[in-house]
Amino acid sequence: MDATTMTHAMETEPGVGLPDKKLGMWVFLCSEVMFFTGLIGGYIVLRFGAPMWPIPSTVLNVPLTAFNTFLLICSSVTMVLALAAVQRGDFVKMKRFLVATCLIGAGFLSVQVFEYHHLLFVEHFTPSKSLFGSVFFTTTGFHGFHVLCGVICMTFVTIKAFRGKYSQADHQGIENVGLYWHFVDLVWILLFTVIYLI
Repeated sequence: MDATTMTHAMETEPGVGLPDKKLGMWVFLCSEVMFFTGLIGGYIVLRFGAPMWPIPSTVLNVPLTAFNTFLLICSSVTMVLALAAVQRGDFVKMKRFLVATCLIGAGFLSVQVFEYHHLLFVEHFTPSKSLFGSVFFTTTGFHGFHVLCGVICMTFVTIKAFRGKYSQADHQGIENVGLYWHFVDLVWILLFTVIYLI
């Protein structure tokens, strides 16, 4: 087989049918699923294995966090609308919805910082105070870090959108960051249910 034939064979070799970056995002999200499964599984084992465990609503501000959960769900909606807008070529709405997603994500983080400040400095509920405190700050802290990374990536994508880097045919960056954002949203719904409500 000569070099030309080998090159042609490499170009036409079938793959998984996904762009490399999108496939990479899915692989990354699979690893994140395992990471958060370990955290949530560890919490459940400790929660039901401990002889005494505080009722979450007596320690945590459930209504505030329910509102924060609603915020994050809204940010997933604006992310979907941003992707739909770029797919139909409506770049004005794409930019608006991307900005909205960034702002709502930042709002979620702000509420979480407020909650942490209140727990640590007003309620004196610290990671070293109890097993519940330790696993609470570990799981929600790691999730908050993921949201922060998502907001940073979303901001980068939004700046690129305002510079005209995306089109109807090429908007992979928006789609990939959207996959990550929806994952972060889904994980938070699970965390809110398991930690704050059960």
